Amino acid sequence: MRVRLSPEVADAVGSGRGVVALESTLLAHGLPAPRNREVAARLEEVVRAHGAVPATVAVLDGIAVVGLTSVELDRICDPARQVDKLSHRDLAVAAARGGDGATTVASTSTLAHAAGVRVFATGGIGGVHRGAAETYDVSADLDVLAQTPIVVVCAGVKSILDVTATLEVLESRSIPVLGYQTSRFPAFYRRDSGHDLTWRVETGAEVAAIAEMHWGGVGPSSAVVVANPVPAEAELDQAVHDAVLEAGLARVAADGIRGKDVTPALLAYFHEHTDGRSLRANEALVLANAAVAAQVAVALAPDQP
Repeated sequence: MRVRLSPEVADAVGSGRGVVALESTLLAHGLPAPRNREVAARLEEVVRAHGAVPATVAVLDGIAVVGLTSVELDRICDPARQVDKLSHRDLAVAAARGGDGATTVASTSTLAHAAGVRVFATGGIGGVHRGAAETYDVSADLDVLAQTPIVVVCAGVKSILDVTATLEVLESRSIPVLGYQTSRFPAFYRRDSGHDLTWRVETGAEVAAIAEMHWGGVGPSSAVVVANPVPAEAELDQAVHDAVLEAGLARVAADGIRGKDVTPALLAYFHEHTDGRSLRANEALVLANAAVAAQVAVALAPDQP
């Protein structure tokens, strides 16, 4: 698959400066228009404000683009366009057909690594879905992260997933999980999933040092997951969160929604039934993750000014 870097990203990678990859599924499928375009701009502004170069990733006309231009961001955020949701397995199909697609955690990680970008900021990574013992519904994110050396800054995993099982899979795949200024694993809209973390870090520089050591070890290297909780002021109230989640899961089951359509359906249900509070939380957490990722990218960069 052809991978095209924007001139700015190519220059930054070539000269050893910090770059942060940003996914596009959030923009095309996670946020409503025109808010998605506004958030796309704010994400890139946050990365720049912390000294790194933003590289939003998508597939356009069958070409993987690492570092969308303003016009290309308009295109990926346009609700009138047909933009597929592309995981790792879908990249070849999109390339062969010359289609447009928004990249998930799995595909963004793959394309960022291919482009020489070592840090990626997202909202939450995918994981093991509830009832996976019967459905075998486990996100491709986990296997891709197990074999892709990249730092992924996220707000943990969405509470709609089986958090306990997801943490077990991360451990079994030898993917280190670092709590950013926390000792508890976050659950997207909630700062605390109820699970302890083994390792806590306080700065981007500390994350960078751990990543370098992890990737320089013996054998194949995995991603390093940095779990950064949603800002306290944007966290959803526990009672509201639990009630909406229960109702949303019931709606998804009643509607027969399965597979990759479950997450966007549940997120849309949250947005609709929390008076916009989940939408504000989503924006706040991804912006916070972009800031942390930029600090990590600067610390990792050998020639950052």
